[in-house]
Amino acid sequence: MKKLYYDAGEMAKVGRPFVDIDIQGEAKQEDLDALTAPEPSKDSALEQQPKKESSSGLPEKGTPGSQTHTAQSQATKPSPPSGNTGRYASLATPAVRHLCRELNVIITDVSGTGKDGRVLKEDIYKFVQAREAAKQTGQAERAAAPGTPSSAILGVTDKQTETPVPLTNTQHQMFKTMTRSLSIPHFLYSDEIDFSQLHRLRQRLNQGLSKSAKEGGEATKLSYLPFIVKAVSLVLYKYPILNARVDVDHDISKPTLIHRSQHNIGIAMDTPAGLLVPVIKNVGERNILSIATELARLQSLAAAGKLSVQDLSGGTITVSNIGNIGGTYVSPIIVDKEVVILGVGRMRTVPAFDAEDRVIKKQVCNFSWSADHRVIDGATMARAAEVVRQIMEEPDSMVLHLR
Repeated sequence: MKKLYYDAGEMAKVGRPFVDIDIQGEAKQEDLDALTAPEPSKDSALEQQPKKESSSGLPEKGTPGSQTHTAQSQATKPSPPSGNTGRYASLATPAVRHLCRELNVIITDVSGTGKDGRVLKEDIYKFVQAREAAKQTGQAERAAAPGTPSSAILGVTDKQTETPVPLTNTQHQMFKTMTRSLSIPHFLYSDEIDFSQLHRLRQRLNQGLSKSAKEGGEATKLSYLPFIVKAVSLVLYKYPILNARVDVDHDISKPTLIHRSQHNIGIAMDTPAGLLVPVIKNVGERNILSIATELARLQSLAAAGKLSVQDLSGGTITVSNIGNIGGTYVSPIIVDKEVVILGVGRMRTVPAFDAEDRVIKKQVCNFSWSADHRVIDGATMARAAEVVRQIMEEPDSMVLHLR
């Protein structure tokens, strides 16, 4: 609005200018004259139908330019609602034209219900509703047609969207640790362990624990993991190199193997915060029940997100029990500042032959060892894994090694 010819409360005279309006776009003189022209008769309206482009810059129906556009939009254009179409059907206020641009509507496709067929805002909204209804109907018909792709039936779009998500603190720490770990040349050694005797021993021990349960914070039920952790600790006495770490003097670029006296065994855990590796300290001086109690404490803290820095530090070797989730085989990655990691698969029942060739049931589990090939050779790892296998298959022998 550029100019107002009257102040508030003044009497406006008929035939005199009231307000000057700046109309967006190019307005033609004949359109401006038509806004104030008297209503024409029917005969004159037929003779004076405009053949030029309307003030919206789009060709009128019936012109060569509009035929091409009409043919392109014929498939999606709904049938226009019944209304009056007169000489001024293509004329509209700036607000109506702005609404057409926002809703991607061609004004000449809309049947106006205003004076002399002029298009109103209500006509635009009705036209858009009819167009959307036609699109939905077409999609439903294509989905019901045989041979329609499943993505079309489910409404899956072809456009790929990518949303950046920052790493959590745990993921960031795992990113740095695993990046360092992958610089270590690994090799994998796998073996199958017969858990049948351990399975029966664990059942007997759990029956005894359930009868003599005490309120002292001790574990009241044993899983297989405390036995595995103790077996790993026992083999470290015979092969202390598995409990060592590699230290590189950057001044002289000379590596050194650092042996460690305590067996601090890390247990990889799947927690709400992600992968964490709390550490059971000094396993060599613990019995099976003490290991189970400490393991239960760490699992409880991990589930609550309350593990301390002390609980997560000081590991010398790691056990990753993927079997409690369901994996049978695993190729674990060595933790930084360690030289060996053990991956434990899922225990499963399989048919097997006994000494008299009779088919029996056995409980077997796969152990996968990853070792730092810079300091540990395959033969050493195989001998150490064989010791662990013997202990696990004859768990009563653990009594001989208890301290």
